[in-house]
Amino acid sequence: MIPISITKNTASRISTFDQNNIAFGKIYTDHMFVCDFEDGVWKNARIQSFEAFQLNPATSALHYGQAIFEGMKAFSNEKGEISLFRPRDNARRLNVSAERMMMPSFPEDVFMDGLTKLIEIDSKWVPNVPNSALYIRPYMFATDAYIGVKPSDNYTFCIFCCPVGPYYNKALKVKIEEDYSRAVRGGTGYAKCAGNYAAALKPTAIAQSEGFDQILWTDAIEHRYLEETGTTNIFLVLNGKIVTPEKSDTLLQGITRDSVIQIAKDMGLDVEERKISVDELVEAQKNGTLDEIFISGTAAAILNIDEFGFKGERFAVSADGPNKISEKIKQHLLEIRIGSRADIHEWRVNVT
Repeated sequence: MIPISITKNTASRISTFDQNNIAFGKIYTDHMFVCDFEDGVWKNARIQSFEAFQLNPATSALHYGQAIFEGMKAFSNEKGEISLFRPRDNARRLNVSAERMMMPSFPEDVFMDGLTKLIEIDSKWVPNVPNSALYIRPYMFATDAYIGVKPSDNYTFCIFCCPVGPYYNKALKVKIEEDYSRAVRGGTGYAKCAGNYAAALKPTAIAQSEGFDQILWTDAIEHRYLEETGTTNIFLVLNGKIVTPEKSDTLLQGITRDSVIQIAKDMGLDVEERKISVDELVEAQKNGTLDEIFISGTAAAILNIDEFGFKGERFAVSADGPNKISEKIKQHLLEIRIGSRADIHEWRVNVT
């Protein structure tokens, strides 16, 4: 275990934090956890004030894109207890991304130790109003000051946190993407690397200019099969059965996605992971067998889609009603996260 030094911020900003007025991703807690990879080992693990990094203009990550990240949340319940949801899965997925991007793996025990200490220190920043949480951003980037295409020898790992409300405030309208592509077989689609998101900015902006909130990616070869949205995994409910695109190296293996599938099975619902064509989706909407479409992700949680666009047409999907399968799963998931439902899969990690 790498020892972690702690230097606390002596000028906390907690008095300025209004948990009834939280903008997503714009408020940061007092501290961050940082660790350096040098000479082939991780060292200098520390919790310090949240502050800017000083970077050399030749910093490798800025030129060649070796940067990966994770997204996770801490939750507070009415008893004031704070818990993390499946943090070890985030640590493992970070290292899957690291392997693909030729970066060093980060020790899981150090990840957990630094994370829990950080949350303990900044526990007052965990909001307890409805639909809120402490969003946690672990990430790693290359730090060599070198202009040349090769894996960096040095890296920085960091975790910082920000209290957040809902990422989306309403059901979404999505455009099925037919021209641009997110990922191809053999590429980096399954890695949570920065470049995947940068490449999505232009097609997302085009979709938003046409009145949509997000894009729904299709496969890069035929633009025939559904994959995921710009920020989430996707589920269809067809005649009461939950259907979601099967795992592949072009899809991010969502932790919330995996949780939704397991909860649905626990509830006795049928779940099918398979290819879903755009034609099948359109036909289901037209013949009335499409009950609902919903998305899942750490930031977005679980949210319905009430319209999708394809080839210039718009197709409405019902997004209301407490009896919807997505609403039942969402409530079930929330109750596990805050500790009001038995955690039979041992997903929660309590922070003392």
